[in-house]
Amino acid sequence: MSNLFVIATPIGNLEDMTYRAVRILGEVQVLACEDTRRTRVLLRHFKIPFPSSIISYRQHNEERVGKHILQLLSEGKDVALCSDSGYPGISDPGYRIITDAIEQGFSVQVIPGASAVTMALLVSGLPSSSYTFKGFPPRKQGPAKRFLEMEKNSPHTLILFESPLRVAKLLETALSVLGNRKAAVCIELTKMYEQVRRGFLHDLAGEFKEKKTRGEVTVVIAGNHPKFIAPLPNSAEHPPVNSA
Repeated sequence: MSNLFVIATPIGNLEDMTYRAVRILGEVQVLACEDTRRTRVLLRHFKIPFPSSIISYRQHNEERVGKHILQLLSEGKDVALCSDSGYPGISDPGYRIITDAIEQGFSVQVIPGASAVTMALLVSGLPSSSYTFKGFPPRKQGPAKRFLEMEKNSPHTLILFESPLRVAKLLETALSVLGNRKAAVCIELTKMYEQVRRGFLHDLAGEFKEKKTRGEVTVVIAGNHPKFIAPLPNSAEHPPVNSA
């Protein structure tokens, strides 16, 4: 039976590539990737021979290319699926073809690797026993508020991706909806300029409003528990921002 290999790739530092991922990429006949140019760079870096076929599988062509991938699987070809970084299907294209392949009886194997979700959760210092990952919030204010309100009473740590251009606005919206909770803003994880800012939402919102942010951003916010919620700064008990 042919296989669909779902391969996690480094989110920044290429040393996070696994031996298994390198081996599988060197064995498959077909590689489907979000950006063929970026994946070719990865193949060259690890001296992985190019497969006989490299195809683009992106958000805007998922349905059409997904049918082609299913046809290749039905012909007995193994297909590897990669996004630009991290896991395909996690805020990246992949869910649709994974579901379709399973429904049609093909073998689906996930090759684990780096993930900004779990890395940000651990480096945040917030509870990791249970968490909710919600990907990118809506850009507009009203939908973004409703998006966060669904988690208002949840005790689980909340993890979000956000554009560096909108991170300050997200922190302000989260403060207005969730209250002054502990949070962490993780920037450029695993990369040379990795930075983690920890504190309460009020302080972080003020900090990021005053500075320009660049790079990939993951925001982690504590769940609804008194231990992780502080009064606003008009109280003498308001704690300071901690940073790393």
